[in-house]
Amino acid sequence: MMTFRRLHLLSPLATTICNLLMVYVLYFVARIIYLMVNYSYFAQGLTLSHLMEMLGGGLVFDTTAILVTNIPYIVLMLLPWHGKETRGYQQLCRWVFVVINALAFAVNLCDAVYFRFTMRRTTTTIFSEFSHENNLGSIFLTETIGHIYLVAIFALLVWAIYKCYRQTGLRTNDYRWWHYDLVMLLSLAGLAPFVVAGIRGGFATAVRPITISNANQYVDRPVEAALVLNTPFSLYRTIGKAVFEVPDYYASEEEMAAVYTPIHKPLASDSCAFTKKNVVVLIVESFGREYIGALNKTLEGGNYKGYTPHVDSLIAKSVSFSRSFCNGRKSIDGMPSILSSIPMFVEPFFLTPASMNNVSGIARLLAGEGYETAFFHGAQRGSMGFQAFARATGFQAYYGREDYDEDKRFGGDRDFDGMWAIWDEPFLQYYATKMSEMKEPFMTAVFTASSHHPYVVPEEYQDIYPEEGIIIHKCIRYTDMAIGKFFEKVSHEPWFNNTIFVLTSDHTNLSDHAYYQTDLGGFCSPIIIYEPGNTERKPEIQNKIAQQIDILPTVMGMLHYKKPYFGFGIDLFNTPEEDTWAVNYLNGIYQYVHNGYVLQFDGQKATGMYALTDSLMERNQVNKFKNIQQPMERELKAIIQQYMERMTQDRLQP
Repeated sequence: MMTFRRLHLLSPLATTICNLLMVYVLYFVARIIYLMVNYSYFAQGLTLSHLMEMLGGGLVFDTTAILVTNIPYIVLMLLPWHGKETRGYQQLCRWVFVVINALAFAVNLCDAVYFRFTMRRTTTTIFSEFSHENNLGSIFLTETIGHIYLVAIFALLVWAIYKCYRQTGLRTNDYRWWHYDLVMLLSLAGLAPFVVAGIRGGFATAVRPITISNANQYVDRPVEAALVLNTPFSLYRTIGKAVFEVPDYYASEEEMAAVYTPIHKPLASDSCAFTKKNVVVLIVESFGREYIGALNKTLEGGNYKGYTPHVDSLIAKSVSFSRSFCNGRKSIDGMPSILSSIPMFVEPFFLTPASMNNVSGIARLLAGEGYETAFFHGAQRGSMGFQAFARATGFQAYYGREDYDEDKRFGGDRDFDGMWAIWDEPFLQYYATKMSEMKEPFMTAVFTASSHHPYVVPEEYQDIYPEEGIIIHKCIRYTDMAIGKFFEKVSHEPWFNNTIFVLTSDHTNLSDHAYYQTDLGGFCSPIIIYEPGNTERKPEIQNKIAQQIDILPTVMGMLHYKKPYFGFGIDLFNTPEEDTWAVNYLNGIYQYVHNGYVLQFDGQKATGMYALTDSLMERNQVNKFKNIQQPMERELKAIIQQYMERMTQDRLQP
């Protein structure tokens, strides 16, 4: 009897879990209604297996929404206070539960109607979008009458969850008060990790808290992401994320486009036919320009120490740039910049509502020309949101840690670094092998992982690459070796001479040189373009300004691509040195590099201007050279306004 009573004390926990499981049914019904109301938008290519994939993905987002919205209910139910086992208190819990989930169900149903106007889930931008409208009441009433069946479904389901709600059924003589309080405290403590993991989207350290862009990993078309998501999640994840405010620097599109446009058109002077060369992009984790000896020969009297002998030898055969920059400071900034020519302004593109826009990139452009495309990342699927972004931008296949494990030719999880991903050396060998199994022409990208916190190398390399300088240097040496072995392997493949290789980093990392610790120096990433089959373009380190968002236009130019396309960068090989530029964003400040200077601009006024020869950025010359500063401000304003307008209007296509 005592054992039964002790187990009976778990009734509040069991009741809470049972009631929360009931909410999953509510979200499932809402998603099916969403599908049926807007079936014509989702019907294209919809198969049962793909529908199941999307419904399965929806569970991830439902879990986050259910746990976030029901935190008040969970706390009320498991509060370690024995006095709450009264009829009045339990009725309070019941009504909190019903009201919270009725509201969640209501916004999902409303969004099913609103979808056809936006083709996306509603985010918090709706509040600013309609903040000045005074006819919302009549619009809502009209739509309610027009969809009265949804009102009936809402009433029926809310009544159902009220009637099906389970109560604890404990009586005060069933327990000793301190037993009850202790069990409730332990229940809260035990449930907390699962709630946190559910809100984040998983337990793994490599999984960032999921955002609306993660829905793309379950869909074939951007519009389908709305079916995977739910509206409470979209609202919750965009609270405080109204990052894109459109400035009014230019009164008309024509005036702005005359200064800058991200729409690229074929060059009239280019009479060459489209060239179907393979394209291989290596995005190397944290591989800042600082670590590369060949790109720092003029610094420290020519005695600059680098850590990349293999990449140095690659540079000797390639075109690279003395002033090359990344467009963000996080891994999630690098992928859109490099593969879709979208820089990071204000917030990472991944984390904003604009990530659900119709986005293109190298993969989709070349897939349209018959290319086979694939993205490789040695971490688990879903890590960093890369799989979602890859799929959204046209990569047909994605290979991660799970795929590596299944390939019996390689070492499987024995090659896992214990934290993030498969070690770079074996994964790059896997990457090379898989490419050789692809049909030409192909376009691939790989995102490495080893040159990253916690800054360790495989055990067998600890004596070969000992601690030196700063902690990341041994990792850079290890990854450089892995890159060298990769190029050694692919150099023997029949497709090698018909390939354009691009090597860059996602961002920079730890630094031990003052030059690379300035506002601009922290964005110094390499851009290396290696075309082994081209004997006409001589290897050199050019003095042009280059940036990650230039990679897409430059590759399209090298292939003589004949269609208009979208990209914020420029074609480096078809742009004179004096017209090259770079832009990035740091803590509320835009930095624009052009004409031998870097301009810092806060959105309203210039706050700094430094000569690039002032490597430590010690002499602020803002407002001293108006003839240089004013054209730079005008150009930067056009870039910013184009970005903000196109993000908020879903115009990321030509």
